[in-house]
Amino acid sequence: MKYLPQTEGDIAALCAAVGVGSPDALFSELTKQFPIRRAIDLPNGKTERAVRAELQGLADANRRGLSFIGAGAYAHYSPVAIDHLLLRSEFLTAYTPYQAEISQGTLQAIFEFQTMIANVFGTDIANASMYDGATATAEAMLMARRVTSRERFVVARTVHPEYREVARTYLTAQNADAIVEVGFTDDGGVNFGAVAAALSDDVAALVVQQPNFFGRVEDVARAAEMAHARGALLVVAVAEPHAFGLYEAPGALAADIVAGEGQSFGMAPSFGGPSLGLFGCKEAFVRKMPGRLVGQTVDSRGARGFVLTLSTREQHIRREKATSNICTNQGLVALAATIYLSLVGESGFRELAHENYSRASAARDRITKLPGWRLRFAGPIFNEFAVDAPVPAARVVDALSAKGVLPGFALSRFYPDLPNTLLVNVTELHEPSDIDRLVSLLSEVK
Repeated sequence: MKYLPQTEGDIAALCAAVGVGSPDALFSELTKQFPIRRAIDLPNGKTERAVRAELQGLADANRRGLSFIGAGAYAHYSPVAIDHLLLRSEFLTAYTPYQAEISQGTLQAIFEFQTMIANVFGTDIANASMYDGATATAEAMLMARRVTSRERFVVARTVHPEYREVARTYLTAQNADAIVEVGFTDDGGVNFGAVAAALSDDVAALVVQQPNFFGRVEDVARAAEMAHARGALLVVAVAEPHAFGLYEAPGALAADIVAGEGQSFGMAPSFGGPSLGLFGCKEAFVRKMPGRLVGQTVDSRGARGFVLTLSTREQHIRREKATSNICTNQGLVALAATIYLSLVGESGFRELAHENYSRASAARDRITKLPGWRLRFAGPIFNEFAVDAPVPAARVVDALSAKGVLPGFALSRFYPDLPNTLLVNVTELHEPSDIDRLVSLLSEVK
């Protein structure tokens, strides 16, 4: 934001226009009710140079470490063009215009975003974005309930634990039995035997994650076949959409609704965010979809234009017809994802996925050759994998953190039955020397 100072003359003109003698007069009624009886104990202002020096000192106190933590938030290289374009004044807002059609640039950016996400997910359509992966998954389950008029859900334990927790908050307040969780097999995939036993004629959807929380690639086609055989929908949650540069997209494998997290598309995982909810589905269900949908058309002169085609929030339509109370799409971060995907391109997206897979596979193979370490799940992976340590994983994390390396995520936090299992994430940002350091430190764990 630019600094726009007011001169004494500007202030006098403003006060004259509103009929007051000074700016203080604007607050006179407040000061009568809430008088300030003492000076506010604030330090004196500092020069810009002094402020920069102090902030730099705080930044220098940060510990710079090497992280192999994924677990739903992934670090990828973000081209500098993203921040440069986001800081343009016509884009620098995280909110959605209420008079949408007068903001053709904003609508076009959302339209392009929808197109790219539909391509990544393999779905017919995608909406203008949602809050984050967890709430998008819960909204997908609510949508499945609207489509099927059924009340129950079968959810794999391999879905991100925080996604499952949010879904329980959304769906079990009035029906404690709305969600049935099914476990996983020794290879880290969903237990389809348990799925078959849990599916019944009152189940609205089967919910799986691709790749799942263990980094394991699920058999989405089989999940879809089993769900559809009982009249249920298949909802696929996604935490790392880069995987679809290598593996088949869920929509192409008959998933009905795909919802997930777009953080890895051009946004750093620092401080837990920002986050970006992604949502796609079959066109047949568009009227049941939450959020907004921007469409392309032509005006009376035949010129290309964009319109807010569908908005299912109760603010815009009758409450009883609303599908969600989602307030807005994540405009700024959705634009960041759009710029990121535009810069990476289709071929670059595939190349990046292959690089992630190759680096993670190399790290996995080296770690599992260490004495006392073994691969926990043998199924196919993307850029994340689970290994069993010779000691509790939490102890490994503590030991290596003290040396400036975060070796991964201790799964015991969410899975007490996996006390020694460490979830390790490797992306294109991890150089061979980084993996060397990780392997060397893990070899010292006793």
